[in-house]
Amino acid sequence: MPDASVNDKEQILPVSGEDPLVVFKGVTIGFEGRIVLDAVSFTVEPGEQRVIFGPAGTGKSVLLKLVNGLLRPDSGSIKVFGQSIEHMREVDLFKLRARIGMVFQESALFDSLTVEDNVAYRLHEDGVASEEAHSRALQALKFSALENAEAKFPSELSGGMRRRASIARAIVTGPDLILYDSPTGGLDPITSTTIIELIVKQRDISHTTSLLITHRLQDAFTLATHRFDTEANAMQLIDKATNNGIDRRTKFLILNEGKVVFDGTTEELVSSNDPWLKQYLS
Repeated sequence: MPDASVNDKEQILPVSGEDPLVVFKGVTIGFEGRIVLDAVSFTVEPGEQRVIFGPAGTGKSVLLKLVNGLLRPDSGSIKVFGQSIEHMREVDLFKLRARIGMVFQESALFDSLTVEDNVAYRLHEDGVASEEAHSRALQALKFSALENAEAKFPSELSGGMRRRASIARAIVTGPDLILYDSPTGGLDPITSTTIIELIVKQRDISHTTSLLITHRLQDAFTLATHRFDTEANAMQLIDKATNNGIDRRTKFLILNEGKVVFDGTTEELVSSNDPWLKQYLS
C-alpha cells in the first residue's frame, strides 16, 4: 500500500522509529461508577501486532478508543507516536488520527456510498485529488481482493466482503498504526479465516504496527503461527525451523475484569501455569 507522503507525516507528529508506538501506564477509566479498565499498563513496539482478547465486557473496545483519543482516561498516561494524548487538544488528536487506520466492529461503512467512495472517504476529506484518490482506493481494494466490487453498495456485499472493504478503507492512507476492533465478529469460521489471512498479508507485506481485538482463540493463534507467502498469494504455516513456527512480532494482551492478566509472547502464553489462563485457553 502507498504511504501518505513523508512530509505530511512529519508535519503531523514526528517520532523515532526506535520509540514505542503505544504506551499505557496505569490507565484507569470507568463509567457510571463502574471501573472498566483498572491500572492497565503495556507497550507496543514498532512493527508489533498486539492481539487483545479476554471475556466479553472486559474493556477491550474501550482500550482501542483510548488509543485513538476518542475517550480520555480518568487517570494514568497514554502515549501514541511518542506524544502524550490524555490531555491533547482535539485539533492535535485529529492530526494523530490521520496516522491511524481503524477497522470498526460491523465494518461501519456508509450505506449511501459505493465501496470505492467508502474506501476513498478519508482521502477526499484530506483534499487528495480525485484521480489520485481513485487510484489509491482501487489499489487498496485490489490488495483486499475486492477489485471487482468498487461500484457496489455495502448492502450488496456479503459480511466478509464488508469487512474486507473496511480493512481497505483503513489501509488506504498508509497508516503507521491499525486498530482492528473484532474484525471477525459475527462471521462464520471459513469467512473469519479469510479476514485473518488478509490481516496477516497486511502485517507481512506492509509491516504496519497493529492492535487487534478478537473473541476467537483460533484467530489469535492463526496470527501467531502463520505468514503470508507472496509467491503463493496465500497464508501458510510458519516452518517449525523458523522461531519454532511462531511469528515473533505477534504478542498477546489478555484482559479480565478490566485488568491485564497476561502481557507477552505466544510461547510465554502457552507455557503459563496461571490457573485462570489455563482454563480460559482450554
